[in-house]
Amino acid sequence: MRVTVNGEERELQAGATVVSVLELLDVAPAARGVAVALDGEVVSRARWSQAQLRDGALVEVVSAIQGG
Repeated sequence: MRVTVNGEERELQAGATVVSVLELLDVAPAARGVAVALDGEVVSRARWSQAQLRDGALVEVVSAIQGG
């Protein structure tokens, strides 16, 4: 199935979850400061492994960084 991750189209297997996207991006699911939105709705960390993606889904993964 095709999904858009941070504005870039990606091909994922059927049954992919938010955790699948994090693995694709080489982001550890336990990493602090990471947030995920699926089709415009924030997905709580507790649901990442259960939140299945559908064909055409829009996924945004953001991480907080310090700066000044």
